[in-house]
Amino acid sequence: MGPGIIVVLAILFIFLLSALKVLKEYQRGVIFRLGKVIGLKGPGLIIVWPMIDSIRRVDLRVVTMDVPPQDVITKDNVSVRVNAVVYFRVVDPRSAVLEVENYIYATSQLAQTTLRSVLGEASLDQLLSERDDINAKLQDILDRMTDPWGIKVGTVEVKHVDLPEDMQRVMARQAEAERDRRAKIIRSDAEFQAAQKLADAADIIDAHPVALQLRYLQTLSEIAVENNSTTIFPLPIELLKPFLSKLEGGKG
Repeated sequence: MGPGIIVVLAILFIFLLSALKVLKEYQRGVIFRLGKVIGLKGPGLIIVWPMIDSIRRVDLRVVTMDVPPQDVITKDNVSVRVNAVVYFRVVDPRSAVLEVENYIYATSQLAQTTLRSVLGEASLDQLLSERDDINAKLQDILDRMTDPWGIKVGTVEVKHVDLPEDMQRVMARQAEAERDRRAKIIRSDAEFQAAQKLADAADIIDAHPVALQLRYLQTLSEIAVENNSTTIFPLPIELLKPFLSKLEGGKG
C-alpha cells in the first residue's frame, strides 16, 4: 500500500469521523442540506455530511424563564412593579428553527409585553386576590401566540407584586379599619345575644317568682365557698308589705 493510498484513507477516516454526531435523548437535530431542511434526526448517533449538511440542535426540555420586573399601571391607576416566571418547551423543533430566529428571546419579549397588557386591564384588588385567574389568562395568551413557533407554554406564574410605600400604608390603614369594624360587629352581636338571654330569663322569673329565691340561695352558696366573712340574707319584699302598709296608714 503506497503512501498516497494511506493519505487518502486517512482523509476519508477523518471525513467520516467528522460526519458522526451524537444527540442526547432530550435533543433533536434539524438537518439542512444545501440550505434546505431535509428532516429531523436524533436522539443517538447520526451522520451529518460536512460541507453539505448542517445541523441545528434543539433542546426539548422545559425551559424556566424569569420575566424581568415590569412597571405596570393597573386599571384603577395604581403603579406597581410585577415580575413573573414562564415554563415552556419546544414541541416542534422544525417550527422553532424556521419560524423564529431565536425562540427563547422571542418568548421572553412576548411574555413581558403580555404581562404589562394583561395586568393593565386588572384592578389592584384583582391583581392581589385573583392571582390564579390572571395566571391562567397569561398562560392562554402566550400559548396561543407561541404556537406557530412550535412552543408549548405550560405555566405562567406572577411571582411578586411590589407596591409603592404610600399604597402599602393606605392598605394597612384599610385593613386595620376593617378589623375594627369586624370587632365592633362581633361585640355588638354578643351584647345583643346577652340582652336577649337576660330578657328571656326575666320572663321566666316573672312567671315563676320562686325562681328568684332559688337564685338567691345559689348566690349565697357561691359566696360561702370563697371563705368570705360577709353573709348576705335575701329578704323577700312580701315580708315588708305589712310594715309598709302600717307606715302609710300612720302617715294618713
